[in-house]
Amino acid sequence: MRRANNQDSMAVLMAGTLDRFYHHGHLFVVADGMGAHAAGELASRLAVEHIAMQYFRSAEEDCPEALRIAVRESNAEIHRRGQQNPEFYNMGTTASSLAILPVGAVVAHVGDSRVYRLRDRVLEQLTFDHSLVWEMEASGQIHPDSVLGQSIPKNVITRSLGPNANVEVDLEGPFEIHANDQFLLCSDGLSGQVEDEEIAAIMDCLPANLATRVLVDLANLRGGPDNSTVIIVRVEADFAEVSGKSTVAKRPRRRREPSAVSPLLMGTAAICFLGSLGLGLAMAVLNTPVSKALGPMIIAFILGMIASAFCVAQYIQSKPKCKAKPLPKTPGGKGPYRRYSANPSKELFDRLGKTVEELRSAASQRNWMMDWGKIDELQQKGSVAVAQAQFKTAIRLQAEAIIETMHQLRELNNRAANETDIER
Repeated sequence: MRRANNQDSMAVLMAGTLDRFYHHGHLFVVADGMGAHAAGELASRLAVEHIAMQYFRSAEEDCPEALRIAVRESNAEIHRRGQQNPEFYNMGTTASSLAILPVGAVVAHVGDSRVYRLRDRVLEQLTFDHSLVWEMEASGQIHPDSVLGQSIPKNVITRSLGPNANVEVDLEGPFEIHANDQFLLCSDGLSGQVEDEEIAAIMDCLPANLATRVLVDLANLRGGPDNSTVIIVRVEADFAEVSGKSTVAKRPRRRREPSAVSPLLMGTAAICFLGSLGLGLAMAVLNTPVSKALGPMIIAFILGMIASAFCVAQYIQSKPKCKAKPLPKTPGGKGPYRRYSANPSKELFDRLGKTVEELRSAASQRNWMMDWGKIDELQQKGSVAVAQAQFKTAIRLQAEAIIETMHQLRELNNRAANETDIER
């Protein structure tokens, strides 16, 4: 709401085939740039592009480590570009990357953008904010609820991609993946304006496409001082096998294509070995001197060995590359860091409604021409749902009221812009 350009960048890269999924999984990235002019915008774009490119090109068989390396190489590229051009000097960006792999969910993270996981109405923050306030809380210097803790600016970050030639990348996971899990990646434009409990309840009560829109609209209705980027990833029921209390997302058995190992090579190897064996048996039965058949036997055996070697090589190449190796614990490796309840409540319904009421008050004071009819209807239905203790329905209706309010505000801005153009 206050910036002329968008310094956030994002990437959603789904594996198009089962083979690609086993090699690299699905990749999601959010980056929030920093720097004067277009530097922040460039830094975040470079981060997203290079993380994806380096990760998918990597020959590293350990996918989590490949992701960490990709983020480090992205840092080197942003730093190099910043050193080359005075206008981009010291530019930087946050970067939070999530890879959904057969071995679980893995996060590579630098900065104060965030990755969350919602499961069974509990929202967990999987990343550590590399910010001054979080670092001071972690070191025990302040308490988050103290006056000093409240006075420290939340947007002062201690680690980012670009300013320095080298950077430490937090690697979190692999985390278990259950059916119906939801992961959320966001820039601090969202987390700075919307409370974690609100994020949790909205994710739990709404479908992903509607939840992302509500979250961004809510951040903007509360002032929108920064760009907001939100990605929600929902795990389908057939992705992970869930039984009893919980099941680790085991790597499913891969159905190999018929052409994974050439039938011709396998047949050649079998014929050569059987031919060599047959010659030996024939000599034994016919009492033939060994010297007469030794040459053909050796040739057949060598050909069989060569064909077998090619078969083994093809088999190895067709195996998935990702390995479920244990990850180093530092840096990172200690998530989740915080937990929040996603249970909807009347308090939450009222808190979301307060944002709409504040805008209504501002519109009345400034004589904004906005149509409140549909908004009033949605909120009235929500109040009825609250009275009936149907809190999930109430939150959904309040969310729709937020979307309609933001729609009315945009329409107002568009009308004002058109009137200005006419006057010119």
